[in-house]
Amino acid sequence: MRSGLPRVAATTAPATLPPPLPGLDPAWSRLVTVPGGTDDRPGGTDRLERTWHLLDTAGSLDALGARPVGTLLCVHGNPTWSYLWRSVAQRTLDVARAGGPAWRVVAVDQLDMGFSERTGKQRGLAQRGADLGALTDELGLTGPVVTLGHDWGGVVSLGWAVDHPDLVVGVATCNTAVHQPADAPIPAPLRLALGPGMLGRATVLTPAFLETTLAIAHPKLDRAVADAFRAPYRGAARRGGIGGFVADIPVDADHASAPELDRIAAGVAALEVPALLMWGPRDPVFLERYLDDLLRRLPHADVHRFEGAGHLLPEDVDVAGTVTDWLGDRLPEGTVPTRADLSLPADTDHVGEASRPLWAALEDLRDDDGPALVEMAAPGGVRTVSWRLLARRVDEIAAGLAVVGVRAGDRVSLLVTPGADLTAVLYACVRIGAVVVVADAGLGIRGLTRAVRGARPDWIIGALPGLAASRALGWPGRRIATLALPGAARRALGVSHTLAEVARVGADRLAAGGALPEAPSSDATAAVLFTSGSTGPAKGVVYTHRQLGAVRDALATQYGVGVGTGLVAGFAPFALLGPALGARSVAPDMDVTAPRTLTATAVARAVAAADATVVFLSPAAIANVVATASQLTETDRTALRRVELFLSAGAPVSGSLLAAATELTPNATAHTPYGMTEGLLMTDVDLDGVRAASAADASGVCVGVPAAGVDVRIAPLDADGAATGALTDAPGVTGEIVVAAPHVRDHYDRLWRTDRASRLGVADPRGHRTGDVGHLDDAGRLWVEGRLQHVVTTPDGVVTPVGPEQRIERVAGVRRAGVTGIGPAGTQQVVAVVETDPAERRPGLASPSLVSAVRAAAGVPVAAVLVVPVLPTDVRHNSKVDRTRLGRWASSVLAGDRMVRP
Repeated sequence: MRSGLPRVAATTAPATLPPPLPGLDPAWSRLVTVPGGTDDRPGGTDRLERTWHLLDTAGSLDALGARPVGTLLCVHGNPTWSYLWRSVAQRTLDVARAGGPAWRVVAVDQLDMGFSERTGKQRGLAQRGADLGALTDELGLTGPVVTLGHDWGGVVSLGWAVDHPDLVVGVATCNTAVHQPADAPIPAPLRLALGPGMLGRATVLTPAFLETTLAIAHPKLDRAVADAFRAPYRGAARRGGIGGFVADIPVDADHASAPELDRIAAGVAALEVPALLMWGPRDPVFLERYLDDLLRRLPHADVHRFEGAGHLLPEDVDVAGTVTDWLGDRLPEGTVPTRADLSLPADTDHVGEASRPLWAALEDLRDDDGPALVEMAAPGGVRTVSWRLLARRVDEIAAGLAVVGVRAGDRVSLLVTPGADLTAVLYACVRIGAVVVVADAGLGIRGLTRAVRGARPDWIIGALPGLAASRALGWPGRRIATLALPGAARRALGVSHTLAEVARVGADRLAAGGALPEAPSSDATAAVLFTSGSTGPAKGVVYTHRQLGAVRDALATQYGVGVGTGLVAGFAPFALLGPALGARSVAPDMDVTAPRTLTATAVARAVAAADATVVFLSPAAIANVVATASQLTETDRTALRRVELFLSAGAPVSGSLLAAATELTPNATAHTPYGMTEGLLMTDVDLDGVRAASAADASGVCVGVPAAGVDVRIAPLDADGAATGALTDAPGVTGEIVVAAPHVRDHYDRLWRTDRASRLGVADPRGHRTGDVGHLDDAGRLWVEGRLQHVVTTPDGVVTPVGPEQRIERVAGVRRAGVTGIGPAGTQQVVAVVETDPAERRPGLASPSLVSAVRAAAGVPVAAVLVVPVLPTDVRHNSKVDRTRLGRWASSVLAGDRMVRP
């Protein structure tokens, strides 16, 4: 073991109070002298007093007359100080002032850091733990205590928790690590700082390390805030602790602090108290592997990954609100009053529990030589796979995956386009209990990267484009290729096996009498399905086997799809569920990442190939199918007359578009279900219902009545556009749509706060706050009026966007409209942005005549009307207007910025 840590500074200075700084209440600052501490020399015996600066809200709580229910012990990392926790201090006081539980905040400046004493000594990890323990003894903390740490302060705080089990009732961290794997290098920024001759220059002699840390905040720190972080570190004499912290990073097992880090890591694994792990994925130092390690040690922890956030997490996002919400949910004495309990009826006749596994139809049909899958765009022409072949292939791949090391609970990212390979791999994974991770290629490379990295798969099974992207962008997971590759390509892409090899070893195992692994339980996780990303970063939606079985059963019950049904699936979820339903499925010739590429001819040929009676398409696909109908031959039209059921979902479908589609399938009834990735079928309406609704004087898109086993209620909006009212099924009340059903998702993956918001105030565990706004009518039909984040809060009340958009789209010369709000909440002004027919060549202000017509039709005051060649839409469906992007653009151009396309 090394004899000591590198010496980078030996300057001493007394502790002081900070100057006035933004967001920091001087009443919180205090100096505390701790007598009797020892120095950090091995065997040191000197009894030394040390004076700390810390933030303490005890006095502020006392002034409020609030008695603390416990203490939040907050420990900063390097190179920050207790200023990092000012928002936590303020938020806890706000909660107490509002009548909630009063949590005292004690946020320390570690010795040699912030405004605490400069000791002139190197303080290793064990010493820092002893220092903090001595301070809390001096403060007389008796518990309950929840620790909160960031960066290296996370390690110190967790070490304190391990050493004070009688006081600790919870632990929380922001971007920290308690273990450095031997087979992985320390992150590049730290390698650079620890390089030969660099440590002192980068951390002490210059403020480079400090400035780099401040520069990676997302968004960029306000100058006054950045200066506040710099305040205790002006001059090399004040920065010795920064260098000391970097020098104390255990880069290998021989480092002096390695044994203490190992001790803390082992102790963390034994903690049984509630835990909250908050994470900024854009951190260049604390990489996701450190979060994975923490989760292995704290498998019961709540996790929230803040997409777009980085290392300085409390500066990037609302850590304070997340912590106080979590305290209220997880600790009995910290129940934070938020909203009235929203209970769904307990006596509703829900769909029964799913008892048949998802692969049950494959078992039933394994001796059937009839077609199960038809690929219209397979290499070499149309490819047909029988039920017998599909069942055998699923078994072989399942057995082979087990042989190569895929285990129950392993996550497997499927980067394969819909078709036979994807279907066989998906059901094989599900059969052995592996968790399939499915993210739409329509998310684009950046969106896919966020999704795959966030899901942290153990394995990636992909075709060449997916494998190349995963390798180039550093996505995690061992790789299996769906195609044969030359040796050089395999090595370059990091491919360990091909799907053919996996199936071959699986077949050998089964031929030798081997059995498939034990089937997973119905409550085991089956899949992580990513949302479209149309309302923010794509979210991973977790389904259990029971819930996926309930999805299958809901679709079968609602539409009568089952054995013998031929299904053209131009919508990925239905393509994957076809075998579960026992339906023969055909994937039409189209680019699945761009629904608008589907043509009427491609649909007709798919129908003919599978003798299909059901067609399921996205709205964007329907639009192009209708637009290309003139290319149909009489043979094509004859095939389309076989269709009995036409379905479209994923975005609102207008009656005119649905009617145009049914003209191509004259013997079909047309339905448009309403749902989301979190629940694929919530309500349903047929074309007659759409037509009847269009004649009604109501705002929104009518999506029909609840499907079998589904409850729908409305949480009314308040004046601020928030859904705070008690759930109701009263007609005409606009608010957030809340649903409950057995086939609603289990939870969001590593998004504790998002999951909490989707359940907040809903007593039924099957409940889900959809984020959509709408109302029910007298007939029990649901009308969707937009998204909650798109509600415009004007001085005259809230405005939901869909109703005004529909009325504007009836104006002559308007093809499509988007309504958004600009200005501060509560005083927002409505802006209409329209596509015209014929289309404008460039964006700009609408003509006076169009402005007058739009204002007359909108039904709400409209401050401005803008025209664009094309409205921005979401990435998956190519049809939902991106109102958030539209609002940013409208605010920019109306403020005088350049008139560019949105």
